[in-house]
Amino acid sequence: MDALQQLAAGLPDTAKDIRLNLASVLQASVLSPAQRFGTALAVAWACRQPALAAAVRAAAGDQLTAATAADAQAAAALMAMNNVYYRFRHMVDRPDYAQLPARLRMQRLAAPQGDKVDFELFALAVSAVHGCATCVQAHERVVVDGGLTPAHVHDAVRIAAVVHAAAVALSWSQPVPA
Repeated sequence: MDALQQLAAGLPDTAKDIRLNLASVLQASVLSPAQRFGTALAVAWACRQPALAAAVRAAAGDQLTAATAADAQAAAALMAMNNVYYRFRHMVDRPDYAQLPARLRMQRLAAPQGDKVDFELFALAVSAVHGCATCVQAHERVVVDGGLTPAHVHDAVRIAAVVHAAAVALSWSQPVPA
């Protein structure tokens, strides 16, 4: 049993659906293995679950290069910043905030270590978890313009949803009382 299967097996019965979904969403799809595991890794890091991130990384094996794994972590970190900032601007919806420069360093977005479209896909998935409409729309546009399809985006967001749910279930210190 690999590390991810072992981690999933430890989820409580109240998260049985998540346990089953975790195995299925990482199976073959329109996404490449690097895209599937990179998305899962970015979301695990974004959810502050190092054990989940380690299990995803181990399950990926050689299907995930060191550069892609580093990009997944960088996407989680950058979106932790950007999703707060741009979600605030979107929620407040005042033109004067939109006129002010962000002045936030985001060079890794322009120059990832691996594939640019994959990095944007990871950023999109993390932004979906964080609920930043501005970032989701911006990254979705970049990945589609970069050659991915709505099916790619859909699969990445499915992975993000399930990994986020697994992270939530892992954070429970005690099962629901009987």
